[in-house]
Amino acid sequence: MHTFQPMTADMMEFDPFTKIGKEWALLTAGSKDKANTMTISWGGVGILWGKNVAFVFVRDSRYTKELIDKNEFFSLSFLSEKYRDALNYCGSHSGRDENDKISAAGLTLTSRHSIPFIDEGNMILLCEKMSATRLTEDSFLMPEIAQKWYADHDMHTMYIAEIIDILAR
Repeated sequence: MHTFQPMTADMMEFDPFTKIGKEWALLTAGSKDKANTMTISWGGVGILWGKNVAFVFVRDSRYTKELIDKNEFFSLSFLSEKYRDALNYCGSHSGRDENDKISAAGLTLTSRHSIPFIDEGNMILLCEKMSATRLTEDSFLMPEIAQKWYADHDMHTMYIAEIIDILAR
């Protein structure tokens, strides 16, 4: 496997509608010693508060949320299509219930700057949390959002984080 090369945001060719919405990503949080990953298909990248940022949404029920809340950093790992089974696995199994969900998915945990990420990624965003906002049903301007996505009241928290490092193969 090729080693990672640092890159700058202006070097990225990144379509968030494809990369996040269709190909998905793995959000990894915790420490190099204790981390968990989960599949995401909601979120984006952009500019906010004068910084390059990523924003992601994590439900209250997710084990990874506990690790995001305890740590100031997380990563987003983008994998090739050959890892679709691993992405499906990480989206449907809880690290709360398994000793090593990452290995069980056939993936490898590594870290840079003590931020855990998935080594099989072909592009990694290392992120430092700037904001955490819990979505509430009274914030939705369209009532169908709560009905369709939150019938079980398992709400999301939106995390906005500065992209502090980008690695690519």
